This record gives sequence, C-alpha cells and structure tokens, in this order.
Amino acid sequence: MAASALGTRSGHWFSALALGVTLFKCLLIPTYHSTDFEVHRNWLAITHSLPISQWYYEATSEWTLDYPPFFAWFEYALSHIAKFFDQEMLNVRNLNYLSSGTLLFQRFSVILADALFVYAVHECCKCIDGKKTSKELIEKPKFILSVLLLWNFGLLIVDHIHFQYNGFLSGLMLLSIARIFQKRHMEAAFLFAVLLHFKHIYLYVAPAYGIYLLRSYCFTASKPDGSVRWGSFSFVRVLSLGLIVFLVSALSLGPFLALNQLPQVFSRLFPFKRGLCHAYWAPNFWALYNAVDKALCVIGMGLNDKWFGSAVPAHSPSLSFPSGNPHLHTDSHTGPRGFLQCLVLCALSSFMFGWHVHEKAILLAILPMSLLSVERAGDATTFLILTTTGHYSLFPLLFTAPELPIKVSLMLLFTVYSVSSLQTLFRKEKPLLNWMETVYLLGLGPLEVCCELVFPLTSWKLKYPFIPLLLTSVYCAVGITYAWARLYVSVLTSCLVSKTKKQ
Repeated sequence: MAASALGTRSGHWFSALALGVTLFKCLLIPTYHSTDFEVHRNWLAITHSLPISQWYYEATSEWTLDYPPFFAWFEYALSHIAKFFDQEMLNVRNLNYLSSGTLLFQRFSVILADALFVYAVHECCKCIDGKKTSKELIEKPKFILSVLLLWNFGLLIVDHIHFQYNGFLSGLMLLSIARIFQKRHMEAAFLFAVLLHFKHIYLYVAPAYGIYLLRSYCFTASKPDGSVRWGSFSFVRVLSLGLIVFLVSALSLGPFLALNQLPQVFSRLFPFKRGLCHAYWAPNFWALYNAVDKALCVIGMGLNDKWFGSAVPAHSPSLSFPSGNPHLHTDSHTGPRGFLQCLVLCALSSFMFGWHVHEKAILLAILPMSLLSVERAGDATTFLILTTTGHYSLFPLLFTAPELPIKVSLMLLFTVYSVSSLQTLFRKEKPLLNWMETVYLLGLGPLEVCCELVFPLTSWKLKYPFIPLLLTSVYCAVGITYAWARLYVSVLTSCLVSKTKKQ
C-alpha cells in the first residue's frame, strides 16, 4: 500500500516536471534561432523533393546533408507533416526561407520529438540505487535527476532557442544506458546502433558499449571476485550482437551501397578537410593550445608556416583520439556504473582532444554525468564544475540582446538548483566545492559582465571583436580540463581498487 502510494506520488511529480518544461519550451518559440534552423529546413526540402540518389549530392545550399541516413529518413518523415504547414518550405531553391508556418512546425517538431527524451529520463530514474537511502528520502535522488535532465539548461537553449534535435538523440542514448542498467543488453545494443545511424558523433562513446557488452553479456559466468571466466564465452551472444549491428547498418546504409554512393555519404559525414578548431573554439585542450600559441606569437616567439599558428607544432586529424579512458573500466565487477563512468570519460576525452569539436558537444558528457552526480559526492563535484563551465561556454550561441536575460536567468536558476540540491543530497559530506573551485565558478560572473557589458563600450570592439569569445573559451577550458582530470583520476582509482579486490 505504501509502495503504491509512493509510486503514485512519483508519477505525479514526474508528470508535472515534464509538463512544465514542455509548456516552457512553447514560450521559447518566438526567440532567436540560428542558421541550424535553415540547415534543417533545407534537409526537409532535400529529402522531400529529391530522390534518395541525390540526397548526399545536393549542394544548392551550403548547408548540405551531413548526418547519417536514419536522420535523413527522420527529416523525410517530418517533411510529410511539414507540407500541411507551408509547402514552400520544402522547395530546395527557397534558400533562407522563413514563414510563420515554417517557424511553428520546426519548433513544435523539436518539442514533440522530446517525448522520447522524457520517457528515457523516466527509465533512467528507475535505475537509481535507493538501497543506501532511507525510505523517507528514496525519491529525492530521482527527483533531482529528473530536474537535472528534463530542465537541463544546455538542452533548453541549444534545442529550443538556437535550434537542434539533441533532446531526441540524447533520449536514445539515455534509454540505451537505462537498458544496460536493467540488464536488457540486446535492447541496449539495438538502441545504440540506431543512435549511431542518426548522428555519428556518438562514435565517441562506442568503445564503452563495445567493451562492456563483450565482457558483461558475452561471458555468461564470472568468478567470485567479479572477473570473467574465459571458458564461459558465448559465441551465440557475440553473433547476436553482431547481427543487430549488421542489420541496423544494412537498413541504414544498404540503399546507398546499392547505389554505389557510400564514399560520397562518408565524405559528408567525416569532413576532415575542416580545420582543427571550429570558428568559436570549443573550451577544450586545443583552446588552451591555441591561446599559448597566440601568446607566443605576440611576444615574438613565432617560427614559420610549417608550425600550427606558427609557434606550436602542427596537428592532424589522425592525432586526435576519441576515448582516452584508462583500461576501459567496464568489467562485470564494477557493473553498469563502471560502464557509465567509462562512457562519460569517452565523451569528455573526445571533447577535449577531438578534431573540429563544436562547443555543443559538451552535452554528450554532461547529460550522462547527471546520472553519476546523484549517487556519489565526488561525482557530484565533478558534475557541478563540468556542467557550470560547459553550459556557460554555450552562451556565445545566443548573441542577440533579447536572449541575454533569458540565458542568464535560466543558467542561474539551473546552477543554483544543481548546487543546492546536490549539496542537500550529500549533506553528511563536506562541502562539494572547495574554496578554489567556488572562486573559479564565481569568476564566470565578472567574465560575463566584462564580455556583455564592458567590452562593447570599449574601442577594442571593432578592432578585436573576437576577444569575448577567446576569453570565454579559454576560461571555460580551464574548468572543463579540471573536470576531465578529476573524472580520469576517479576512473583510474576505481580500476586500481577493482584489481586489488581481485588479487
């Protein structure tokens, strides 16, 4: 009876959170939208108006189709609804087309697609371990996690102001993570395979899935210390996983293989001719690398053109590494939590050292890190540093004046809630943030004042317009690098502890 009442209350507050954020997203419909709005409108037109043989060749617009085939089919499906709003948006030659019908359709398509994200969050909440928590507080971690995910500041501004479909894609990832925790391995493998063919950036975390599924699903027995029994290896399960990946890949890439267009598709998906860094430096290792380079050039230590930026060694795509995790700590002894740690580390390492990384990719690490943050104080600290600096680094995406109070208010609310709720959850622990970490995060306030209010009034605005971006990128890169180092040490420590127990 009590359990039933508890479940009912849980359902009520989750539904309220989901409904509330959905209504809030509707309020953001009239706000600024980026060129990504035109990108997706153009993809609607391409997939609707042209045969499949031309999808990855069409180049009337500079915003060519460069997502995997499943996302192209997703746009194709949406286009058949879009035609009832405004047929003209589906004309390939209507570049930069915008109408009230187009605006409403595209905004609502993102909001409705987020239904998958809401369901995935609900499933993830079921995976929170309440064994160490009193009955009175058993729902608290779940409530906090729901808010951290459903009301995630980054998703709100990137999807529902800037404009993208990250919520829908993140829903697939979180649902696959939930299935790992629920030991529904085949479903997890299927969902992740599908996700890869929606957006190939998730290749970053593929090593975590591959190693975990191999060790925890394909070995059917383990020793008392948690290590695998090599004689228990199941070829049937390996073949089952391989068959899932093959069938999903065949469904996605098969038509283009038949058309002999796979090289063209891959050239769109992996444009390595782009430079090391995006126009706005993502706050990662390369931002710090570039800052050192520029500083050396200013003081006259530049060398020659064969050096990147002239002062530090050149870099090529082959040197960018996607995972960087210690020993891929996903064995059966650490279980799904070890897998999740590894997944976040894969995502964050790829963000730190990848080629042509976009600032929005930080969400790939922040969202799954939310699940870790409600279970251990150390992970909560890493989450607070990562999410605060990572979210602030997204501010330059919204550069118009009307959005300034929106982004500042939303981030303040989300950050204050994150700090206060996690500190309350781990109230028996020492403060989650030490004085240096607190001072660093508070430094984002003066940085924002400097970039948004002071700099525009100076004479440097016309001569050095990039300075606010440089300051934001480099300052946030320090915090994200620190969070990555904390996470790396945490996973490495877990590896050593696990090995010690086995010995």
